[in-house]
Amino acid sequence: MVLAPLQVTADALNYTWILVVSFLIFFMHAGFAMLEAGQVRSKNVANQLTKNLLTWSVGVTVFFLVGAGISSLVGGSGFASAASTSGTGWIDWLYGAVFAMTAATIVSGAVAGRAKLRAYITYTFLLAAVIYPVVTGVTWAGAYISFGGAAFTDFAGGMIVHGMGGIAGLTAAYVLGPRMGRYNEDGSVNVIPGHSLTFAVLGTLLLAFGWYGFNVGTSAIIGGDGAFLGDQLGRVAMTTTLAMACGAMGAGLMAWVRTGKVDTLYVANGLLAGLVGITAIPHTTSWWGAFVVGGLAGIQLPLVFGFVEKRLKIDDVCAVFPVHGSAGVLGTLLYPFVAAPGVVDSVLNAFVAQVIGVAVIAAWTILATGAIWAALKAVGQARVTPEHEQEGLDVSEHGVETYPEFGSGDSVVADGGMVSESVRADGGSKDD
Repeated sequence: MVLAPLQVTADALNYTWILVVSFLIFFMHAGFAMLEAGQVRSKNVANQLTKNLLTWSVGVTVFFLVGAGISSLVGGSGFASAASTSGTGWIDWLYGAVFAMTAATIVSGAVAGRAKLRAYITYTFLLAAVIYPVVTGVTWAGAYISFGGAAFTDFAGGMIVHGMGGIAGLTAAYVLGPRMGRYNEDGSVNVIPGHSLTFAVLGTLLLAFGWYGFNVGTSAIIGGDGAFLGDQLGRVAMTTTLAMACGAMGAGLMAWVRTGKVDTLYVANGLLAGLVGITAIPHTTSWWGAFVVGGLAGIQLPLVFGFVEKRLKIDDVCAVFPVHGSAGVLGTLLYPFVAAPGVVDSVLNAFVAQVIGVAVIAAWTILATGAIWAALKAVGQARVTPEHEQEGLDVSEHGVETYPEFGSGDSVVADGGMVSESVRADGGSKDD
């Protein structure tokens, strides 16, 4: 069968668009690498960078051989590995793979500073092969979740990718336990600051850039009837941008209300939380709804992080749960309340469908992630030794120092690491 010239042109444009946005989403790994490297101690930077590199390398390979097929199987189409497809089928696989690897790399920030590399890679393997594909199988592939005629809605992965990754990170961090020195015997919290706020903000902006591929890229350019999808593209671009901005302002405002200071890292993470919040619903949300979703996602960030840190006593190093988990849940549940006129037939039915979807994804993620990390912990393979943790994972796991000029120091900080008070930023001595 020979396709009409118009159909050929539409397919060419849409698949070229998919490739471009896939490259944008892949580039988000540079953002994750910088964001996480900036939020860990200098003695753990190489470890964090290595985990980001191997998340992609191991995960995308496993998703090609197994994960895509599992998603198809759960979705009701039978097992179809990406290895058995060809042509544009491989473009579809790549597009799915960059989403899958985003969910996987989120976890690395939660378990930073104490997880064994082999344990993290084992979990990444299983997440790419089974955990994430099951989630996409019951949602995007199978569309099994609905209530009263209203289907579970998640346009670009606000819950399916980010909510799932944030919940997985929180679960893994809980099983693994906090870093050395994070909590005192009386339960009070010690702050273990990251080594580079500059890297963290750079990573934030790189992620925000790639996010346009995540959200706007999820919309095709030309519809099945040959019509240009300009209305949807415009709405997604608008709501993504406004929610991003309001997330940063909301987090900064809440930090100022609580402490009298506008915390830079909260502003950065709030910007990301605003993006996560809108990711499930950018195609349906009204302009004012983008303000609501982004603002609330930013406001909840300091509150949820404080609850996780002080009440739950979970050491979520890079705040992946308040940024990705709770923000993803929030935005997904707000769908029927902030939708543009005429989008939702029944607010109640749509809300219940969203609640069911969130509950199913959360339950599966917690059970699967908890079981894997508990098994690794039971055989002594989840966490590095106290000596290696104090020495730093760069040396103990990789045999390198990210900043060799600062290899020795004079002051001990909460986690047992050292800080030099006599070395300048350029590596020279203050006494010179």
